[in-house]
Amino acid sequence: MMALVIGLTGGVASGKSTVEAAFRALGVPVIDADQVARAVVEPGEPALAAIVDHFGEAVLQADGTLNRRALRERVFTDDEARKALEGITHPAIRLRLQQWREGLTAVYGVLSAAILVEAGLDRLCDRVLVVDASVETQRRRLMARDAVDEALAEQMLAAQATREQRLAAADDVILNEDSVDDLSVLVRHCHQFYLRLARGEANAHDRLRLPATV
Repeated sequence: MMALVIGLTGGVASGKSTVEAAFRALGVPVIDADQVARAVVEPGEPALAAIVDHFGEAVLQADGTLNRRALRERVFTDDEARKALEGITHPAIRLRLQQWREGLTAVYGVLSAAILVEAGLDRLCDRVLVVDASVETQRRRLMARDAVDEALAEQMLAAQATREQRLAAADDVILNEDSVDDLSVLVRHCHQFYLRLARGEANAHDRLRLPATV
């Protein structure tokens, strides 16, 4: 039987990275799709060669590595270029994630992706855990964390799926507002539930909504 895979996602400044680290600290196998996205465009990878074929050598640094800034500027305002890039990288990313899933030996693992829903990576998962925060909280955290103004914070928020879209895809939710003192407590509760679920000791129709009485 294949291991249970939990898809972890959340909007920018929601606390997803903190939750991901908490699962790792518990010994849960975690794969970060953002790290995989960087790995598939390293020198020698077929995806990098395909990017150069399509966009030209102007997207390379002098040492042969991808000039991410140049490529980002190339595709940022050009939908056709962005779709072409996604057509190269997304299949390579999905293959790596599928291979990771097939190689899991633990009873469950976590697939973490900022654009889990947008990229359709939730289809590789058995459940989706969303780290949620209000748009107002996200905006305030972004402005403080990244030292950006409100207009840029709004642009960063608009670049991802809406809060409503993420919640619509969620099986389980951790609400990470400023009243949450310790996300690791909530993650431990999720961990125990997922262990029971993977072992057939919990009902798959149950939904976690945290914080709650845990």
